[in-house]
Amino acid sequence: MGFLDVIKHRKSVREFLDTPVEREEILTCLEAARLSPSACNSQPWKFIIVDDRQLKDNLCQVAFKGVYFINAFCKMAPVIVAVISEKSKFIARIGGMFRGTKYYLIDIGIACEHFVLQAEDLGLGTCWIGWFDEPAVKSVLNVPHNKKIDILIALGYYDKKKLKSEHDREPLEKISSFNSY
Repeated sequence: MGFLDVIKHRKSVREFLDTPVEREEILTCLEAARLSPSACNSQPWKFIIVDDRQLKDNLCQVAFKGVYFINAFCKMAPVIVAVISEKSKFIARIGGMFRGTKYYLIDIGIACEHFVLQAEDLGLGTCWIGWFDEPAVKSVLNVPHNKKIDILIALGYYDKKKLKSEHDREPLEKISSFNSY
């Protein structure tokens, strides 16, 4: 599949099949993320892959309770990936302060996008999750209190026939212009 085709086919999956994901495929997705660019080559991320069913069920039980219930569909995913922010290189942090930009978040976004696009290319579905009980997730995964879990990614196989084929996106003319605003 060509790169633009991978992008066109990628959707946020909220219904997963009860099929385990092979470690080799997870490692391929991680390699895609590892190769992503980052400010000053900081690589400010750590990925915790939760594919042990009991641990994953426990994680989902605490992550999506109460006000976070809207993402309870993640319980169906065979894999949850926790993405932890690590410290950027000093020069990237200084540049970010002057620009008012949190480059580490951009870097993590790029790495995660590489991850999810690679997953799509392998026939796996993903869904980015930003709404979850972070302290509870940290506790289950033994993440130090001074670290931040910015994103969870649900990962697994899915029934491609159940997703609509078209993206609801604005036309190019509305989101772009050449040479001026």
